[in-house]
Amino acid sequence: MVYAIVNEVFAKEIEEVSIVTILKTILTVILILISVFLTVVILMQEGKSASLGAISGAADTYWGKNKGRSMEGVLVKLTRIAVIFFFVLSLVLNMGIWS
Repeated sequence: MVYAIVNEVFAKEIEEVSIVTILKTILTVILILISVFLTVVILMQEGKSASLGAISGAADTYWGKNKGRSMEGVLVKLTRIAVIFFFVLSLVLNMGIWS
């Protein structure tokens, strides 16, 4: 008897949660994960002052020519992709369709 009452109460609570609420929660969690990932990737990059050797001609080294293939190039590409996802997801979450 008690089991039936408890089961009925939880069934009503589960029915009240809509698909839109679940989707909004999932997208919010993804936005938080992208934010953490973006912070880590940006902090892993070296500063622009590290490449000031280009003034004296030091950019003609192997790393200067192949910067897109280096770890720094990969971090720049990951940053761009993460920023695009962050921006689009922020817009989607703030469109007002989640009421």
